[in-house]
Amino acid sequence: MFQGVAMPICVFDIFADGTTQVPTDTHLTGPGIYRWWHFDLADPMLEPWVREHLHEIPAGSLIQKQTRPRCDRFEGGLILNLRGINMNEGQDADEMVSVRMYVDSDLLITVRRKKVFAIDAIRREAEARKAPPSPAEFLEALVGRLTLRVQEHVATLDEQAEFFEDDLEDKNTPMPHELPEIRRSVIRLRRYLDPQREALAKLAAFDIPLIPDESQLELREQANSALIAVEELDELRDRLVSVQEEHDANIAQRQARHGYVLSVAAAIFLPLGFLTGLFGVNVAGMPGVDHPWAFTILCLGMAGLALLMFLVLKLVRWI
Repeated sequence: MFQGVAMPICVFDIFADGTTQVPTDTHLTGPGIYRWWHFDLADPMLEPWVREHLHEIPAGSLIQKQTRPRCDRFEGGLILNLRGINMNEGQDADEMVSVRMYVDSDLLITVRRKKVFAIDAIRREAEARKAPPSPAEFLEALVGRLTLRVQEHVATLDEQAEFFEDDLEDKNTPMPHELPEIRRSVIRLRRYLDPQREALAKLAAFDIPLIPDESQLELREQANSALIAVEELDELRDRLVSVQEEHDANIAQRQARHGYVLSVAAAIFLPLGFLTGLFGVNVAGMPGVDHPWAFTILCLGMAGLALLMFLVLKLVRWI
């Protein structure tokens, strides 16, 4: 069927009741309400295929190697790039996966670089003949899944931040080794979610036939959820900075206390060290060399001197 052209991961004709069928032709659109094409960006035939079938602007947006979330109108359709939590095994969740889309009234093209689990969920629904019956409802389903997974991941980070904050009750708790990585994770997530929030707000505000009023309401709610996620990330970033600063302050306080103890000890033992050095010189004429009580008297004198130094330090409020 697709010999010599781009090989889609899946393609479905989707009808008004959500039923689907796999097309037997290679036309861009089909007999259903819309035809959904889903591709992998690594397909070497994808670029010539999209350039043959689409205007150069949406074609270029679908094959970009690097993307950021965006939403732009193109004639009667939409160019839309979104990001989702990376749920691929062995990869960091905050290295968000992208989905590039071109949406028209009878056509929907999605392109992935890595597996996007939200898209795969819709694909399974299409295979079960329960697909979103319109492009707008497809967008609702996709945005809803992407946003839900973002919220779940942010909630997990929030729980970890609460755990770190509870640990601060014990001043001797060492800094969690996960703290720097979680801070970096929050920064990376916010990097993508802030422009995604803007893209979703823009999508919900478009007054075009492709997106009816009821879909606009749902998309507006998803845009609001994305805004809340960004605000939570901002709060998380500040809380994690506060946790690290408090750990740093505790470490500095412990170091200062240890330095203080060493300084007091040095102040007390400095004159004692002078005496032991003085009486330890092996030259003739040292007093008490032949006296049997000389060592005892020296030790008692040094103990008295240490006590005197302690009292002097107490008097001048060094201790």
